[in-house]
Amino acid sequence: MSMTRMMREQASRERQQFRQAFRAVAARNKHGKLIGIDMQGLAGETVSGELFQHYGFTSAPLAGAEYIAIPVGGNSKHTVVVASEDGRYRVSLKDGEVALYSDEGDYVHLKRGRVVEVVTETLLVKAGTKIRFETPLIEATGDIKVGGNIKADGDIADHTSAMQEDRELYNGHGHPNGPAPSPQQ
Repeated sequence: MSMTRMMREQASRERQQFRQAFRAVAARNKHGKLIGIDMQGLAGETVSGELFQHYGFTSAPLAGAEYIAIPVGGNSKHTVVVASEDGRYRVSLKDGEVALYSDEGDYVHLKRGRVVEVVTETLLVKAGTKIRFETPLIEATGDIKVGGNIKADGDIADHTSAMQEDRELYNGHGHPNGPAPSPQQ
């Protein structure tokens, strides 16, 4: 037997003793600082592990989600999940698009044409100092309710006239035998 063949066979025997990366299906999560998971391997075995995620992003996949699991050092007792997927709720995308989504139908979709679409029931933004929009136009299709004051650096108008036009009309009018309005607006 050649030395090369002996080395291949020995390497093959060694690899058989190490668990390779595998696909699994999520069973349940254990929430804490790290997300522990129980999963079912495709061969039917139950495996516990830890869900590794990218910094700044976190999720808790539902039972039935699919995982790519890696037994660290080839040992199933120290398994980490490096990718998760759940096609049941995935948003349809075109090439180059990106989305965050949930099983409830909420999503943030970065679309082609530089459009960002947010779909949800209630969007709550908490800002300690202010929110600033740098855009030439803000549109709303429904009512706007304000719980505080409205201040404008420019004019305010409705479907009839602008406030400045109303001020000029008020300030310029007079009554027979009476003074002009005072104070002026």
